[in-house]
Amino acid sequence: MVDSRLGQWLKLVVSLLLLLKTQGLYVGITYVKSAVAKGAVCLDGSPPAYHWDKGFGTGINSWLIHFEGGGWCNNVTNCLSRKKTHLGSSKLMGQQIAFSGIMNNKRPFNPDFYNWNRVKIRYCDGSSFTGDVQAVNPATNLHFRGARIWLAVIEDLLPKGLKNAENALLSGCSAGGLASILHCDSFRSLLPMGTTVKCLSDAGYFINVRDVSGAPHVQTYFKEIVTLHGSAKNLPLSCTSTLKPSFCFFPQYVAPQVRTPLFILNAAYDSWQIRNILAPGNADPLGVWKSCKLDINNCSPLQLKAMQDFRLRFLIALNKATNSSSGGFYIDSCYAHCQTETQEKWFMADSPMLGKMKIAKAVGDWFYDRSPFHKIDCPYPCNPSCQNSGLAPPDNSEKKPPNGSAESVKMSRLSCGLLMLTGVMLA
Repeated sequence: MVDSRLGQWLKLVVSLLLLLKTQGLYVGITYVKSAVAKGAVCLDGSPPAYHWDKGFGTGINSWLIHFEGGGWCNNVTNCLSRKKTHLGSSKLMGQQIAFSGIMNNKRPFNPDFYNWNRVKIRYCDGSSFTGDVQAVNPATNLHFRGARIWLAVIEDLLPKGLKNAENALLSGCSAGGLASILHCDSFRSLLPMGTTVKCLSDAGYFINVRDVSGAPHVQTYFKEIVTLHGSAKNLPLSCTSTLKPSFCFFPQYVAPQVRTPLFILNAAYDSWQIRNILAPGNADPLGVWKSCKLDINNCSPLQLKAMQDFRLRFLIALNKATNSSSGGFYIDSCYAHCQTETQEKWFMADSPMLGKMKIAKAVGDWFYDRSPFHKIDCPYPCNPSCQNSGLAPPDNSEKKPPNGSAESVKMSRLSCGLLMLTGVMLA
């Protein structure tokens, strides 16, 4: 019994120390106050913001620009609620956020991008940075200016070194992953000739599919977003010239025309899409899907069939976007959403693998042209490396270190961990 307790104690110690080691650093916020005069503001009229950790060594002239995710708002009521959170106001954003995964500054945990300039653009407009409505209703004071925010941040970064970029990667998670597709070519046009520019979309390939009740739920939802935010003029012209603007919010209609090299990273069983596109609450009034959506292992044979059908529709929607030899794709069979921002999914000993390749290695090899990566996983449950939590990355955005110190955060966590371990030993 004692040996068993000691073994458990040692395992917890190792886990805690590994957590502290891989946590990365906390990066302070930068407000683009000059953008307010240009009308480039959050939903509540506050200035846009980003977090920037400067590059060093060989990465001093390389830039990773990462869009924060966080869904959308499709009507005034939803946007008013959003305005009261950090997803609608920079006044409510934490002063520091943790950089991990693709943002990590340690080579063992982020081998190809650790010493780049790494920038996380905060998301406070609710339209994947596409909105631009000049008028502001005085009754709501809502500002729909996402596209202006995107340009204002880039304009702020150019004189800070982005104009000298030798390498640049535009990435994002979820709604930010969609933004990285929609703004991919425009990003390339804003950088100097000669810069190697590529884009990475993580969990941003939302597909146009009917829900389990047969209703076009997501199609209606995206149409409402585009209409409310005035997004049509900021969506890629290569798409809007032939299709209705609301369709051009779907990657499957935009990505085939993207000229800049694009890498699609997505779970075939994207947990957000399963929960909100395939089986949204209004399509499941009795809550039959509730347990299944929490854990794929709880799904009934009929629910699994619906999810397998969703995977096939996803692959069909993806097909036209994967013909470019300069692009890449990593479609695993995990039940997950966003895999670049959490260290355990991006690059750790037990990270998900596809074709014996971890995500960080596949993306790095693709960016540096070491080797292409175009792989689609076999159907669930064939991949034992999948963690299948179905959970989105923890919201680290608003965590403010005690006393403003990253070190004090680590010490606080260590103290809590030691108390926990002491309890294990004394139990």
